[in-house]
Amino acid sequence: MFGGISIWQLLIILAIVVLIFGTKKLRNTGRDVGGAVKEFKDALADKSDESTHEQSVREEEKKPEHQD
Repeated sequence: MFGGISIWQLLIILAIVVLIFGTKKLRNTGRDVGGAVKEFKDALADKSDESTHEQSVREEEKKPEHQD
């Protein structure tokens, strides 16, 4: 599965991690990591929106003006 690690070995590692850190600490860490990932995705989306807006502004500036 993961380079020769079986599901039982993963479960034992998970149990050891829970015993060492405790469920409360793991829950808080998971929440922090999840929040960081969400902020990162939001920042990427904002950056994408800004670049799309800047590109449309540049295209509008490039259009020749019609003189009557």
